[in-house]
Amino acid sequence: MSFLDNDYREIITKAVIGKGKKFTQATHSISPSHRPTSILGCWVINHLYNAKKASEDTVEISGSYDINVWYSYNDNTKTEVVTERVTYNDVVPLGIKDDNCLNDDFDVICKVLQQPNCLECKISNQGHKIHVEIEREFLVQVLGDTKVYVKVDPKGFKYDDDDEWDYAVTDDELKEIDPDFLESANKVRTKD
Repeated sequence: MSFLDNDYREIITKAVIGKGKKFTQATHSISPSHRPTSILGCWVINHLYNAKKASEDTVEISGSYDINVWYSYNDNTKTEVVTERVTYNDVVPLGIKDDNCLNDDFDVICKVLQQPNCLECKISNQGHKIHVEIEREFLVQVLGDTKVYVKVDPKGFKYDDDDEWDYAVTDDELKEIDPDFLESANKVRTKD
């Protein structure tokens, strides 16, 4: 089959040429200013990230977020919130990829499937640090220029501008229209 004959056309288009997904769990160690007695709450905020193609088979996501831990100290008589900025680099392997890309000009689309979220927050065995377990998940798509071959159907549908589209309503169709249709559909029927 030759793609250079009149039955085929080459279409150059931007398409998804790579796709991958990665779920990550990470444990961070936070050092509060006081020895914690108990954990009162933990939340993750201010998530920022950027994705770029790192190699033929991977996309690298660089990001950061703030971990806030509310804890009590001094035998549960005082409380404080400690905040720590955490940075990360996730390398996402491309499970699905098209090796027929025309050039090295790529766009990367990165979607967060699971925002960084606290799974567990606990005081370490020594009692001076707080360990926070975080989960996050990303979906990445790499867009690039690729070539698609399509077969032209010589007997395919041809639209002629001279064709008349007749949408006129006939007299018989007008007689069948019930002018009270909407009004009767909106009436509430009651029993005697």
